Amino acid sequence: MSEIVEKIKEELIKRCNTYNEKYNYDFWNDHIKYVVKNAVELANKYNADVEIVELGALLHDIAMPSEIGPREEHNVYGAQIADELLTKLNYPEDRKEQVKECVLRHRGSKDLPRNTLEEQCVSDADVIAHFDCIPSLFRLVYQEMNLSIKDGEEYLKKKLERDYNKLSDKTRENLEDRYNNILKVLFVNK
Repeated sequence: MSEIVEKIKEELIKRCNTYNEKYNYDFWNDHIKYVVKNAVELANKYNADVEIVELGALLHDIAMPSEIGPREEHNVYGAQIADELLTKLNYPEDRKEQVKECVLRHRGSKDLPRNTLEEQCVSDADVIAHFDCIPSLFRLVYQEMNLSIKDGEEYLKKKLERDYNKLSDKTRENLEDRYNNILKVLFVNK
């Protein structure tokens, strides 16, 4: 892990811990660490720039634990935070722009094009993280959204389907069995 990655990780975890103390939700342990792990694995697999991908994964949701901007625009505010942090650390301008694009374009729900392998790795890793930490999705559905069991089940099923369909073709193909197994376990045909 490079020094810049380590410094960004420390800053992110500090913000996640502060948020967790206030709201009892740990962005780092319940989501972001999975995104980082998956993003680095995909970067290595697809021959993308690992440092750009790792920084993009670390910073992709930083606006949320930082409590900056509305959740629906966390990618936009996250790119601004990434710019500020990487500028303070004297990160090269061209590489900083690549990281910011990873942060800006990670959201599948925004239907933003992924123009580079690095952007696709971060976006795919964000989706895969949802498959890694299903309890976090239960928290969203039943605690934050306060849905009934039936409505929560329907929402969760549709969310997982939307997420799966947002993956790049190559990643979707590699995750097909896992996705189908998750559906079989969570949604038994009645």
